[in-house]
Amino acid sequence: MRIRGSAVLPASGAQRALALATLASSTGKGIFLTAGVLYFIRVVHLPAMEIGVAFSIAGFVSLFLGVPAGHVADRRGPRAVFVASLLLSAAATGAFLLVHASWSVLLVVVLATVAQATLLVARGPIINDIADGRPQELRAYIRSVTNVGIAVGAMAAGWAAQADTTPAYHRLILLNCACFLVALLPAFRIPRTEIVEAPEQTRGRWAALRDRPYLALSLLDGVLSIQYRVLTVALPLWVVSATSAPRWVISAAVVVNTAMIILLQVAVGRRVDTPRRAALALRRSGWAFCAACAAVAWAAGSPAWAAVALLGAAVVVHSVGELWQAAGGFEVSNVLAPRHAIGQYLGVFGIGMGLAESFGPALLTWLCIGWGKPGWHVMGALFLAAGLAAPAVVRWAESTRARYAPGADLPPAGKPAALSSEAV
Repeated sequence: MRIRGSAVLPASGAQRALALATLASSTGKGIFLTAGVLYFIRVVHLPAMEIGVAFSIAGFVSLFLGVPAGHVADRRGPRAVFVASLLLSAAATGAFLLVHASWSVLLVVVLATVAQATLLVARGPIINDIADGRPQELRAYIRSVTNVGIAVGAMAAGWAAQADTTPAYHRLILLNCACFLVALLPAFRIPRTEIVEAPEQTRGRWAALRDRPYLALSLLDGVLSIQYRVLTVALPLWVVSATSAPRWVISAAVVVNTAMIILLQVAVGRRVDTPRRAALALRRSGWAFCAACAAVAWAAGSPAWAAVALLGAAVVVHSVGELWQAAGGFEVSNVLAPRHAIGQYLGVFGIGMGLAESFGPALLTWLCIGWGKPGWHVMGALFLAAGLAAPAVVRWAESTRARYAPGADLPPAGKPAALSSEAV
């Protein structure tokens, strides 16, 4: 694979197809995430509480359907599931124009959210299959492309929100649907993945749910994934309610974070290519999130210039932690899963992220906003504890692959896969 320097697209045709499909679909996702709630409130005229409940239910439904979707990808091929997810996304978002009652809003939101979750589950095995031996680099590149698409989608949604008219929101929904339909064109150019038969001793359908070390890693990554809501939920509320910093800091934080992910994820990801390095990356991310939480906490009560400096430093350190966490999570979730059940395992790994998405905003609001400075330090300590625990759990998972996941694609003996106590 060649993703170097100023190259915009990879050299491989299959990789280019996946990148273009990801760019288009993530633009649609950016529109959905940014303007979905606004559309149902401003156009369908439903109460905000009902919309919040609908999105929460959708999150929980997608949480439990990830594993079955991954199993289907393992048995029928991930490209088929990827294409089906794009079709469902287009149909569900297009159906936004037809809903007029709470039950119909709930239905389309559930379908759209499930489709997005399934898309991610199917994309993992595709990356492993077309990465030309460098899946870490391709995963990082695809994550950068995803952030570009979400940013573009968010800007389009911002235009509709500024206009705040029914025709503007309708055009935005049509654009959202079109993004997923456009993504189908390159998706059909992605080659079919060869189905890997399960070893005789692992014929059980839900082997991933019985893999306790892998489940533990999923939960640890879920704790660390609460960080995704720090800059979008806790920081804005903190800036407004507890600091003297100007409010433009809120949008600047998102811009800086997005730029760092787009520009640096490939460089970081290509270095995290063994379970050992992934565990170290997860541990570093815990330290980074802890330090960032402390800096945010101390911005309260500081002069405006000091608050801006502290918050700026916190955003940069937090973003570095996000780069490490994403790279480490990508590596352990894939390399510790058996090839015959990679989709099912990625569905299980997504449970941690799903729990973070569901409970993270409430936890951050309760701790960091409700409790104030001590709450930020408690949250930082929670991030640190998860990061420090990661190396031991990765060692446990590595040592039990023969029992839980024969066929896992662990690095060959020449690579530093095992984690020594001294190394961590």
